[in-house]
Amino acid sequence: MDTMAHGFCFVELVNLLRNTLGLGVHRLQVAVYMDTCVGSTGRGDHGYHKSYNDCSSSLTCACLSHFTFFPLSLMRSLITLATAVAAYMLPQALAIPAFPGAEGFGANAVGGRGGSVYVVTNLNDSALILVLLSGSFRDAVSKSNRIVVFAVGGVIKISSRIVIKDHITIAGQTAPGGGITIYGNGVSYSNAHHTVTRYVRYRMGKSGDSGKDGITIGGYIDPPLSDTSLTWARVADGHDMIFDHVSVSWGRGELSSQLMPRSDVSNITISDSIIAQGLETHSCGGLMQSTGGISIIRSLYIDNKTRNPKVKGTNEFVNNVVYNWGGGGGYIAGDSDGASYANIMNNVFISGPSTSARPFTRGNANFHAYVQRNYYDASVLDGSELGQSTDNYSGVDFQAKRYDYPTVKTLLAPLDAYAKVIAGVGASKSRDNVDTQLINQVKSLGKSGALISDEKVSPWNSGGPIAGGTAPKDTDGDGMPDDWEIANGLNPNVNDAMQDKNGDGYASEYMYV
Repeated sequence: MDTMAHGFCFVELVNLLRNTLGLGVHRLQVAVYMDTCVGSTGRGDHGYHKSYNDCSSSLTCACLSHFTFFPLSLMRSLITLATAVAAYMLPQALAIPAFPGAEGFGANAVGGRGGSVYVVTNLNDSALILVLLSGSFRDAVSKSNRIVVFAVGGVIKISSRIVIKDHITIAGQTAPGGGITIYGNGVSYSNAHHTVTRYVRYRMGKSGDSGKDGITIGGYIDPPLSDTSLTWARVADGHDMIFDHVSVSWGRGELSSQLMPRSDVSNITISDSIIAQGLETHSCGGLMQSTGGISIIRSLYIDNKTRNPKVKGTNEFVNNVVYNWGGGGGYIAGDSDGASYANIMNNVFISGPSTSARPFTRGNANFHAYVQRNYYDASVLDGSELGQSTDNYSGVDFQAKRYDYPTVKTLLAPLDAYAKVIAGVGASKSRDNVDTQLINQVKSLGKSGALISDEKVSPWNSGGPIAGGTAPKDTDGDGMPDDWEIANGLNPNVNDAMQDKNGDGYASEYMYV
């Protein structure tokens, strides 16, 4: 008997074997070909299962992609089957978080772990130069399997979009001075599987490509969107990504969008981040549409007319603050014939000067939601919890039990979530003028805030100057300061960044960043 199966998850493989043996074929060999990884993400009875995608460049990833069965000895069959099962199960058993404390669907993004360290040493763009300038951010993210650290702080002004490769960690928290801002155009994460991005400001601006997003992680819908000012991103294909303490603003398409029906967009986390001020005339926070799951955790949507966010597919929206949305709406519940499944828990919605719509809009019976303790402050008294009603949640299909998604480890009460967002959201190691102004708007509790069409005017001033600072001494050039290496028992004269000294799965460089 010869049977070919393509892209099965483990449960499907077991069922196939059971059925085959049931037909009386007791000799079986499983040959596993590793050349293609399909990456199916599926749902059954509102459960969640996953097989690995695009493992070609990861040393820690394996997948079952093609299965060929033909009669051989039972012993050889069992040995080969055990090997195949181990190849499937091992990466899941050995999975460690992208960084300590990573949460949500994208928590296990590998990033540049196991690769090399690249130190950004200048603020050059180099977009118009045939050979990328060494030491530039654009060059740093042009190849896979890198941990990107910074020996310089300030503003990197870009004239064209930057394309991020897969298996990269961008550690903006290592930048001295006021940190790092990427300004002038957008960034594409399409096909940038297993990326980890932390403590970076992406500020696109009016001079960026018209109709493009601040960050792109997705293919375009058919027909394409006509939006001209969404601030986050579109993803042609993109899985296993985490954006943590990132500040995104001034997009001309979406601020933050993960798409689409013809794409594999799955296992994405946006945590402790700011999604702000999609530029008018069509100011949008982002469209979140996935084949798998997207987690939005402890983040701030602010000064976007609509899509704060708009959600389709599998989503968890937990402990966020949404402030001063416009007439297009706050959280848009699908507005689609397609089915969606969401946990919406312990969020705070605060009306601002631009707000003229309810927090939840455009829901329907296809949007299945578990809702819990979401607060709405309409500038009347101190706000109150939104009861489970059609008026409050715009006609969604309420679920009695929470979906079993990989949610936050500590679910905060709504007002505690508000305080957490105020204290630490965005690239908060050193907040710039823009993020400081945005946080002050939220703290005004409805008195200040505005939708904008030009980031160059006061008080935004194109983001303003960012202090460069002075990088700490790094004798061996491995991206870890001498003082830190000495304090942690490492040799500052030897490039030992990628060694795992304590056996916890993280290289020394990862422990530093």
